[in-house]
Amino acid sequence: MKTLTAIALAASVLISGSAFASADLAKKNGCAVCHDATAKKMGPTWKDVAAKNKGQKDAEKMLAATIVKGSKGKYGKIPMPPQAKAQADAPALAAWILTQ
Repeated sequence: MKTLTAIALAASVLISGSAFASADLAKKNGCAVCHDATAKKMGPTWKDVAAKNKGQKDAEKMLAATIVKGSKGKYGKIPMPPQAKAQADAPALAAWILTQ
């Protein structure tokens, strides 16, 4: 039983650690200026983005491309400008956003 508890605790630490790392990536890349986990700002919430893309094939790849190239009309009238500086972090950011 102690082994099972230790495994569960280690897994939760790893999961929460990656969530913090991705939140830090979002701040580093300026995503938090327009987006938030649950509060609508200039752009959609990360929760809304995750819900819209839930179950879609290649959602992570598509979202990473959207982060880098920008988008227009996906979530309203305000376009998302390209974030080319986030190219290296885009796959990790996309994966994290889709877990919201």
